[in-house]
Amino acid sequence: MSDLYEEVKAVIVEVLKVDGAEITPETRFIEDLKADSMDQFFLIDGLSEKFDLAISDEDARQIKSVQDAVNYIQSHKK
Repeated sequence: MSDLYEEVKAVIVEVLKVDGAEITPETRFIEDLKADSMDQFFLIDGLSEKFDLAISDEDARQIKSVQDAVNYIQSHKK
């Protein structure tokens, strides 16, 4: 796994208070990790802060899985 994946996973574990062993690239935030809308808000906020990105609400709605988050960060990193 890439360093970026591990960094994203660390943010997810910290924000959602879940076991990192349960997280794979295919893990979905709502269906698999039972994240509600506030959890998702804090997760996007955490990723924005960690990676120094401005993630629009429209883009945030498209980030549904761990791999989606990794792909988004890779394509928008400075």
